[in-house]
Parts: sequence; C-alpha cells; structure tokens
Amino acid sequence: MVENESIAMFRDSAAGFLGATDQRQRVRELEAAGGGFDRASWGEIAELGWLSILVSEADGGLGLGVPELVAIAEEAGRYLLPEPLVDAGVHPVALLARLASGGLRDTLLADIQSGALVAGVAWQETAGALEPADPRVTARMQGDQVTLTGRKLFVRPGPGADGWLVSAQTADASFLLCWVAAEAPGLRLENECGVDGSAIAALHLDQAQGQLIADGQSALAALSQANEIARIAQSAELLGIARRTLELTRDYLTTRVQFGKPIGSFQILQHRSVDGLIQVELATACLREGVAALTEANLAATASRIKARCAYAATEVTRMAIQMHGAIGTTNEYDIGLYFKRAMALASRWGNAAGHRGRWQKLAVTTATHSPVETAKATPDFSPDQDWQAMPEPEFRALVRALFAAHYPEARRHMPYRQTWAESRDWYMTLSHLGWLAPAWPRQYGGLGLPADKLIAYIEETEAWGVARSPDQGLVMIGPILMRFGTEEQRQRFLPKVLAGEHVWTQGYSEPNAGSDLAAVRTEAVLDGDHFVVNGQKTWTTWGSDGTHMFMLVRTDKTVKKQAGISFVLVDLKSPGITVRPIRNLAGEQEFCEVFFDDVRVPRENLVGELNQGWTVAKALLGFERLFTGSPKHSQHTLHQVEMLARQRGLLEDAAFAARLAELQLDTADLGAAYAGFAEIAKRGDPIPPTISMLKIWSTETYERLALLLIESAQDYGAFRDHCQTDEIDLHVVAPLFNAMNAKIFAGSNEIQRNILAKTVLELPA
Repeated sequence: MVENESIAMFRDSAAGFLGATDQRQRVRELEAAGGGFDRASWGEIAELGWLSILVSEADGGLGLGVPELVAIAEEAGRYLLPEPLVDAGVHPVALLARLASGGLRDTLLADIQSGALVAGVAWQETAGALEPADPRVTARMQGDQVTLTGRKLFVRPGPGADGWLVSAQTADASFLLCWVAAEAPGLRLENECGVDGSAIAALHLDQAQGQLIADGQSALAALSQANEIARIAQSAELLGIARRTLELTRDYLTTRVQFGKPIGSFQILQHRSVDGLIQVELATACLREGVAALTEANLAATASRIKARCAYAATEVTRMAIQMHGAIGTTNEYDIGLYFKRAMALASRWGNAAGHRGRWQKLAVTTATHSPVETAKATPDFSPDQDWQAMPEPEFRALVRALFAAHYPEARRHMPYRQTWAESRDWYMTLSHLGWLAPAWPRQYGGLGLPADKLIAYIEETEAWGVARSPDQGLVMIGPILMRFGTEEQRQRFLPKVLAGEHVWTQGYSEPNAGSDLAAVRTEAVLDGDHFVVNGQKTWTTWGSDGTHMFMLVRTDKTVKKQAGISFVLVDLKSPGITVRPIRNLAGEQEFCEVFFDDVRVPRENLVGELNQGWTVAKALLGFERLFTGSPKHSQHTLHQVEMLARQRGLLEDAAFAARLAELQLDTADLGAAYAGFAEIAKRGDPIPPTISMLKIWSTETYERLALLLIESAQDYGAFRDHCQTDEIDLHVVAPLFNAMNAKIFAGSNEIQRNILAKTVLELPA
C-alpha cells in the first residue's frame, strides 16, 4: 500500500528526529534514574506537532487522524523512544478532544498540546480490565470540586506527570471524569518498576481533591473511544518494535560466524527468521486494513484485532531474537534485550493478546463466507462486449454474482475435492458459450479483456461463491504464456481449442527428484531434425487422466548450469510413447498422475520461447500462481464449517475451545488483509514482490490448522472418509485436511518458500 504524502511526511519527520539521538542509550539512562522521562525532549515532541494530530483546528490542533498518528507511533517503536508518547501524548488528547469544549477541558487540551502539561489517564482498577465502565473510585461532588476515594492501577506516566484524568462514580452511579493534579491533597503515588525500566504508578486517592471535567454517558463514551485509539497507537509502536528487531537480528545473522560460516546460512535459523517476517507482515496488513476501515461502530473490535496481532508479533519476534543472539542477547548492554522488554511491557498493557482475541470474538460480527446476491437488473446483461474499465467495481461484482446465481448449479458449490473434466465440463462449456470463460485473456483472443482490478474481483467472487475449479491450466497458464512468449502460429493453433474445450492442458514440471527444485529436471529432449525426442518422467501431474496436452520443462543442454539448459515445450498426450498412470491420493481420489515418455517425438514448432530459455518462461507463472494459492477462500470456508459445527455441538461454551477458535478467526482475517495488500499490487499492474511467498505459507498453514480443529470438533465423525449427513452433522469432515496437506506442497513447498524469503527478502547468506 502506497502511503499518501501527509503520512509519509510525518513518518520521515519522526524517523529524522528520533534517529538524531541514541534513544536506546537514553532508555538505559532514564531507567537508571528511576524510569521517568525528559521534559526537554517532551517539549521538542510538542514542537513537532505530534501532540496535536488528533486535535481539530478549532482547538488549535492539526486536524489530522489515526493514519498519521500510527505512522509516528511505529517509528517511536522502531527507535525505542523512552518518552510516554501514547500514554501522555495520545491517550489524554484523544479523550479531551472527544469532550464538549469549554472551561477546564479547553485549558488542559491547550496545555498538553504545547508540552507545558504532561498528563495521563487513570482508569484501570484491576488487572486485565478491557472496559472502563463502573469505576470503583467514588466521588463526592461540591460544585465543580470533587472529592475522590479509591485506587487506580497501572498508571503511566507516573512520577513526573503534572496530573491525571481520573474516572470515578458518584453514589447514584453517575460517571465522572476529573482532573487530579499531582500535588492534590489526599493523593499518594506508589511506584513500581516496569520490566522495560519505565515507572508504573498506582494512584491512592484518600479524599483526594479534583476538578470535574465531564460527566454522564458522553464522558464514558469519550473515555472508551480514547482507550481504543490509544490501543491502536500502542499496536503501531509494537509493530515498529517487531520490525526493527527483525532487521537487527537479520544483520546479526549475516555477521556472526560459527563453525566457519555466518550463522544466517543455517537453514533452521533462516526458517525461524522467515516465521518472524511472516508475523511482521501480518501485523502490517492487519494494522493497515484496520486503520483504513476504521469507523466509530467498529472501533472497539478493530482495536482488539490490531492489538492481538501486533502484541503477538512483537513478543514472538523479540523472544526469537534473544535466542538467535545467544548469550549476548540476554545482556542489558545489548540493544536487542531492550526491544524484548519494551514489547513485553506494551503487550501486557491495556489487555494482552489473549484477552483481545476473546474481546474481538464477542464484538465482531461474523462475516458470511458466501457473498450476498444483490438485486440485479430483471435481465442482467452478460454480454462480454462491455466497457469493463468504466463499470464501477460494485456493479461488476453484482453482475458476476448474478451470473453464478443464474447458471452455476447450487449443488456444486464448495465441492470438497478438485473436480474432474467430466464433472466440470458442463460449467466450462456454459462459460464458453456465454463468452466468460477466459476473463484474463484479451478480447482479440476470445477473452473478456478484464482490467487487473476487475480480474481480481472476478476471482474473489468466484471463490466466495464456491465455484468448483475446472481443469483450467489451459486458461490460466498456457494461454497467458503463449500470448507473452509464443508465436502467432502457436496462438492461432492452440488458443481457440482451449476455449472450445477440445484441449485440456496439464502441467509437466515436477519429476521424482525435481519437485520444488524445478531446475533439477532430468526429462531430456534431444533435437533430431524437426523434432525433439523426449525421454523421462513427470509426476504429480494434476488432472493427468483428463489431459489431452501438456506444457512441460525439459532438459535440452546438460553442459551449462542447470537453470540455463531448460526449454519449454508443448506435447500432445496422444503421441506414441506416452504412458499415463493415475496416482490415488490419501482421499482416494485420482487427482494426480505420473506420465512416462519413451522416445516421444515432439515437433520443434512446439517450442515456446527460445531454446534453453524455458526457465524464464516458467518463472513468469510463479508470481500470480502464489497470489492465487495464497487466497483466503479455503480457510474462510473451513472456518465457516468449524463455526457451524461448534454451534451445533455447543462447543462455544468451552472457554478453551473458544480461545482457540478466536485465534484462528483472527489468523484468517489477517490472511485476508495480507491477500488484499498483494491483490492491490496486482490491481495496479505492479510487479508482485517476492514477499508473496509468505502469503502462500500463511494461507496453507492456517488452512491446515482450521482443518485439524474441524476434525477434532467432529469427534467420532472425524474417522469418516465421505460426507457425513446425520441429525448431528452435515459436512465432509476430512476433505479440508487432505486438501491443506496438498496445498502446503504444491506450487513450491512451504519449506522452499521459506528458503526463497530467507534469500530474496531477508538476504541471509547462502
């Protein structure tokens, strides 16, 4: 996602200011001095305008919003700013900005913005509290003066603050917000040392004197909203901690040498680093999506979702970093430990990850797996000759859903296993006759010619509707390859037969000793006049029993490095010398085949691209293949099944089950956020970055975790091979697990994807 100019400006300004001073050394010095903060530095922060971001221009602020705030908070986390930016610069400002103007409120807000007043918000009275309602601190009113009795816990800033905005309740249960100055009679501070060296205060109020700021439900609502905004800013700080920790760890792994080589070359450390990268990317996607869609109605649920993900990411990445740094990571002199301790402190504050998962689960409205059918025109226009570029995306999506509602068999939605040609031919030919079979192809070749944004929308609606995938490699693979690398003669010869359903294409990449390592292919093609003579074997050929043709990688030069001696050829599977043997998978389906080639003659005119340049052709397919492999559709559908079964069997009453489900619900939601980010890149037509591999990993592993929970939830029905339909259950229990196990392997196994990320994104040594 490209940041707008305002957000980028604030981020750059924050990085410049924070990077000009060694903030980590300041953390150590302030810890040694008792855990306070520096007033002069706080004044500089005020001069930068950071304390005025959430304040309207009418109140002397900048009139900006959460996106700018989040950009600064993330940089504060990266640099470990010791000043209480969120506690004293976000929380009280967000609260006062939501109160009606006038009197003490205006004075406090102006003084906080200027940096002259350092204030905190005191609302917590028990550990783990997530909501500010019903405070136990009691208040006795005398005009605008208030006498307070009780205790507030976990207050920051503590020592050094000028006062606090304190929540309280009168004898008749009226909610109050009061200002209590640090020197107020009857106030006593009890200070504890936080794990990160900061001070955590308890306010003991023994008929302490305060001033009324606001009261009633509007004041309670303002506090609740301010808490959520502060949590989001706190989460951005946690994300900054996680990201910087990963960068520091990556640098260490490339320079620390053991056993004669950089430790970053050890595969186990590479894979653990990639798992850290995945958490950082998920937290980034979650924060981005949450902030972009933030409304008053979803504020609490969004804040909990973001806090749960960012807290988990920061604690996992920093804990991993300590282990990777070894003994030096456990010392206070080394910076990585400071990030670990700050992550611990922030992750615990205002509710930890587990608490916010549970809160989100109660607050969030479960999104339906199936897209709703919007009311379309009485006679929808399915003509392929429309101006797709000009059509608004919501209108296009409604048209796609109307197409499915009119023509796709209801009984074939969300099929448990991959469909054969015989099972899907009717739907394939229906789309062909309607002119909707090849949405990505240009119109000159018989396609819809959809622009990138409409193509992504079409795919998402197809997945949401549960349309079974036909044997479509001719459409999604060989068609685009021929348009880019093929000759005009090849395009004229092959493309019309794909659209007519006469050719069913299969992919010939994997071999017995060349699965994820495609460059190790050994199937050989030797030129003999106008033909290649092909000998060898391909395996794991999807839809091999249905295929009429195969596009395949063959070895055409053994004298050069392995990637350089590969060519890309098209083979008619009816050619003499070809034997196809089906392979039954764990589910009992004949989904795969192995194909043997014995002196098979392939016309040289079937070579795609240049001789020995097949690796270039093959790589062109990988980016989009990994995008679509990373789609959240399988996880979303399996999650829907788990939720349905849990309701049927009363499992949601089990707190342990509900906690596991909440974690997987958020894993699936954040998968969707990550997918949306990469889809946005594709919509813009930009190159898909190598980080796409993380999407494939998280998608398939989330899918597997959900599939395992589905089987566990089904109890005895988890032993049934086929669809279970009784008065207790109506679903295919084991299919998601078998599909997930396949998905983790095809399109490059997850271990290979981790290797790719370690090399191309983290740039760890070989």
